[in-house]
Amino acid sequence: MKRIANIRQEIAQLLGYKNYAAYTLEKRMAENSDAVYKLLNQLVDAYKPTAEKELKDVQELASQTQGPNFQTMPWDWAFYSNKLKDQRFNINDEMLRPYFELSKVKEGIFGLATKLYGITFKENKNIPVYNPDVEAYEVFDKDGKYLAVLYTDFHPRAGKRAGAWMTQFKEQWKENGKDSRPHISLVMNFTKPTENKPALLTFSEVETFLHEFGHSLHGMMANSTYESLSGTNVYWDFVELPSQIMENFAIEKDFLNTFAKHYQTNEQLPRELIQRIVDASNFNTGYACLRQVSLGLLDMAWYTINTPFEGNVIEYERQAMTKTKLLPSFGTMQSMRRKRFFHIYFSGGYSAGYYSYINGRKYWMLMAFSLFKQKGIFNKERVAELLSVKIYFLKGLEQNIR
Repeated sequence: MKRIANIRQEIAQLLGYKNYAAYTLEKRMAENSDAVYKLLNQLVDAYKPTAEKELKDVQELASQTQGPNFQTMPWDWAFYSNKLKDQRFNINDEMLRPYFELSKVKEGIFGLATKLYGITFKENKNIPVYNPDVEAYEVFDKDGKYLAVLYTDFHPRAGKRAGAWMTQFKEQWKENGKDSRPHISLVMNFTKPTENKPALLTFSEVETFLHEFGHSLHGMMANSTYESLSGTNVYWDFVELPSQIMENFAIEKDFLNTFAKHYQTNEQLPRELIQRIVDASNFNTGYACLRQVSLGLLDMAWYTINTPFEGNVIEYERQAMTKTKLLPSFGTMQSMRRKRFFHIYFSGGYSAGYYSYINGRKYWMLMAFSLFKQKGIFNKERVAELLSVKIYFLKGLEQNIR
């Protein structure tokens, strides 16, 4: 970590910048680290009081079962917060899972893309795949024109890393009058089906599917001259907007009614359960959002160094995240956090840019999705308005290209 951070600091200074954040933010919409820190500090002030109240509520529940002197620790949080959620809203993953059969969820999400954009998906078993679990789909535009290949890789296996992501095996570009279309991969780690039961998703996994599918749409509908500017190769401040917009459909009744049926009885997901999903959608969001801010602060701490870093990594990260701290942390947990997010800070595109995930989620996404809500979530007129939102936020792109 030290080596990577220091090499990037050296690269930036060789190019005339004081640090790596100054170098990379010049090509992003925030423009400089002062603007990023202003955003992150504003979000700390906004989220922390709510997060502290949420922690207090979880602590009270934990004390009821463990005794008045029990101190909630980081490893207790998920357990007791889920118990409190179940208590308040009478809803949990196992209650919803039977309504989210993977094949039906896939049909629903593909169908959503058809409703919004007119694109269609046709499985093609003649396209070679890299594992028997992988399926390949040819994607066609609303006029029947070939658009992309989409590979779906839904299940875990030996050697496959955890998590969910979208990636490109081949990006889109234009050359000599030919539009070379992309090959996109949609990767998850959903529980595999068994002999007696199909693959059933949690509600959170449905949201994840929608999120990564949003990135996939961004890649599949690319229409650029240059590969380096194609698909998701946009300002990192903006890259999470399509994925966050798609996530919003997860709590929309009209969308859920298109596919959410009990895998055994074919019963529609009951209206009261949908309402509980909606009611629970903001549960502990203060805590969750503050956690995202803490990761943004940690990211910026690594890339605003102006001299080679030779200090204690754990202590440095602890100091960087002090203002967002709610629960005790320990050296081992700090190490786990570094490993968990290493691919973002040090090997992914979010270096000095993780703030964009928070920014897109809480501001631009809400603005854009509100356009769908005004006349119905399947209203195609709003797609054009959504594109105008993209143009507005990318208004500096032409200058950046020049």
